[in-house]
Amino acid sequence: MNIMIVGVGGQGTLLASRIIGAAAINLGGDVKLSEVHGMSQRGGSVVTYVRYGEKIASPIIGEGEADVILAFEQLEAYRYISYLKEGGKYIVNTQKTNPMPVITGAAKYPEDILGKMEKMGISVTSCDALALAKEAGNIKSVNVVLIGVMAKHTNISKEEWEEAIKQTVPEKFLEVNLKAFRLGYDA
Repeated sequence: MNIMIVGVGGQGTLLASRIIGAAAINLGGDVKLSEVHGMSQRGGSVVTYVRYGEKIASPIIGEGEADVILAFEQLEAYRYISYLKEGGKYIVNTQKTNPMPVITGAAKYPEDILGKMEKMGISVTSCDALALAKEAGNIKSVNVVLIGVMAKHTNISKEEWEEAIKQTVPEKFLEVNLKAFRLGYDA
């Protein structure tokens, strides 16, 4: 299973990769993670790869190889379309985060990104993960909401995902993140 996580700095892509990695390790196979930070401290693009299976040689996912792309932001989803394999699944947060060229007025944020993706024949599941994170009690749990949405598209049970969250998330944030996961799973 090849999973790409794409977003901007500060959205929790690295914690998400660690939760996914923990869930995969619990299955007993081989797991490889790779974190590409980019300009994460300035809200720049961040990409994380998680690969698991019987034997994984490299953590890197090439173009046309991702089974699932978990996108924390619409423009980042659009940027990485070429990495999704035929028949792959896109999980996209409906949130929009303006990149610097949009903030400065040098560019416009593209319109109807999700509609464009669907017209290309891409299987897209979208949700307002920010609203669900607020409902869970912390807007920083958007990442775990999206893992909940994605969890139904993997061979890992809901209970195994919850165990991975318990193993990865600090105790003081555990209940909020478990609630966020469940809200995403039921979305």
